[in-house]
This record gives sequence, structure tokens and C-alpha cells, in this order.
Amino acid sequence: MEENKELIQVDIFGLSLSSTVSGGGYAIILKEVSGEKRLPIIIGQFEAQAIALELEGIKPPRPLTHDLLKNIIELLGYNVECVIIYDLRDSTFYAKIKFDIPTIDDIDARPSDAIAVALKFGAPIYVSVSIMEEIGFIQEYENKENESKENPGINDIGKQINGSNEPDTAEKKLKQLKLDLDAAVSM
Repeated sequence: MEENKELIQVDIFGLSLSSTVSGGGYAIILKEVSGEKRLPIIIGQFEAQAIALELEGIKPPRPLTHDLLKNIIELLGYNVECVIIYDLRDSTFYAKIKFDIPTIDDIDARPSDAIAVALKFGAPIYVSVSIMEEIGFIQEYENKENESKENPGINDIGKQINGSNEPDTAEKKLKQLKLDLDAAVSM
């Protein structure tokens, strides 16, 4: 993709159970590749599981929805160039999937699905500068000794997303997410 100064490349920093959505939900935390700002996006349970499975390198015995999409796209001879989270309106993020063929229009997608597809293709993820300036945040670490070496900043992410002051809340929720993922894979 040609260099675009209106976009910031991000990576997935982590997944967290979020109590900000009634009935519970998950948040994916995106982090600037060349910076410190982070962007939380609330996503559904199934999308969180699909993303977590891909991040963990777990291959389910049968293709899941995003695997199916990847197989169809490749069968048609295309590749995903990148994913762009380009707008935020009424608390809803908008994303598009960009293909490597300029004659194909970008496809509108929910950010969670677009991110899952990007992971399947190893494609970069971009966020609009305006979104990052509006709601991106820089995490301040009060006590770096409490950070988990396996998953840096997970306690602070839990505080940011859940508003909890308990340092182990995010860790407990991460363990629950892993249990949920194990249960989903064994179905």
C-alpha cells in the first residue's frame, strides 16, 4: 500500500474482557506500530474467539467463518492488501478491506471481522489519524514491576477498559477468556 499520512499502522496489543458492554463483551486493543497510542474497540465474543485462536496459532478441526472467507478470496485469485479502520460515528467504528487488485472496490466490514481477515492473510491494519487523535490513549505505567512478562501491561489494560483498581481483575478475565476459547475449540 502506498504511504498515506492520514493512516497509522497498528498491531494487536491484546484482548480483554470488558464490563463496559451490558452482558459483557470483549475489547481488542490496537497499538501504534511506531508510537505508544492505543485504541480499544469493543467486539463480540465470537470475533474475539476467532482473533484469539489466530493469535495463539490454534487451528480448529474445521474451518471457521474467517477461514472460509480466506479460502474463497484465495480461490478467486485475490489477496487482502490491508484493512483500514477509517471512521467513527455514533460510537460505531467503520472498516474496509482493501484487496491487491485496484479494480476491486474496498469492502465494508465490521472492524472485528476485518481484523480477523487481516490476521488470516498476514495483512497490515491501519487506523485513521483522526480516530487515533480522538480516542487513542497513551498508557501510563504506575508500577512497572507488576506487569506480566508474558503479556505486558495486561493489568493496566484491564483498568483502562474495566475501570477496575484491582490489579488482578484483567488477569482473571484473561484466564476466563482462555477457558472460553478452550471450550469453543472443543465443541
